[in-house]
This record gives sequence, C-alpha cells and structure tokens, in this order.
Amino acid sequence: MHTVVIVIHLMLVVALTGVVLLQKSEGGGLGIGGGGGFMSSRGTANLLTRTTAFLAAGFFVTSLFLSWLAGHERGAASLINAPTAPVSQPATPIAPSKGGGVLDTLKKMEQQQAPGAPQAPQSK
Repeated sequence: MHTVVIVIHLMLVVALTGVVLLQKSEGGGLGIGGGGGFMSSRGTANLLTRTTAFLAAGFFVTSLFLSWLAGHERGAASLINAPTAPVSQPATPIAPSKGGGVLDTLKKMEQQQAPGAPQAPQSK
C-alpha cells in the first residue's frame, strides 16, 4: 500500500512539473508552451491551469496520506503507560590518583612498561 501511494505521488510530481513547464510564461522564463498548436491560446491556458490545479490537489492529498500512513505504522507511544526500565546500581566511582591528573597517570603507565616494548617518540 505504501509503495503504491509513493509511486502515484512520484507520477503526480513528474506530471505537475511537466504541466507547469508547458504553461506560457508571462516573464519569458521557462514557458515552452505556446506558438502553434491544436488549440487556441485561451483554451490551452485554461486546460493547463485546470490540469495544474487537479495535479496539485492530488499531490497535496497523497502527501497528507503518506504522512498519516507513516505516523499510523509507527504506532502511538505513551510515556505514561510505558513499562519502567529496571534500575541498575550505579558503578563505584574511580578515585582520582594523588599524583595529579590524566597526564601524570599516563606518565606512570609509560614508566611501568616493559623495557623491551617499543615506545612512542617523546618530544622534549
């Protein structure tokens, strides 16, 4: 159902774009319609205006339906009726070292490394 509505929505988008580009532009922009044709310019303008309105209404309806469908599939969630998560005991905090901050701790760890282990270059 969802896929069918998306396909219809995309067809409406393409058709609406095409119909808008076919309309005669008053400012000389992208309007490629006009010139000779099987209908008079007044009839063509009337047909394209009505077609644009019809396609725009279809686009609006399918957009609303798709947004409703997305919300409906997700389901209603209530924070009030939700089961509570089990409460875990807080972890015991690590006591800060007396030697200072993180850098001092890293220096102590470097000193405790095995002497044969490769070491990172040190800046002076």
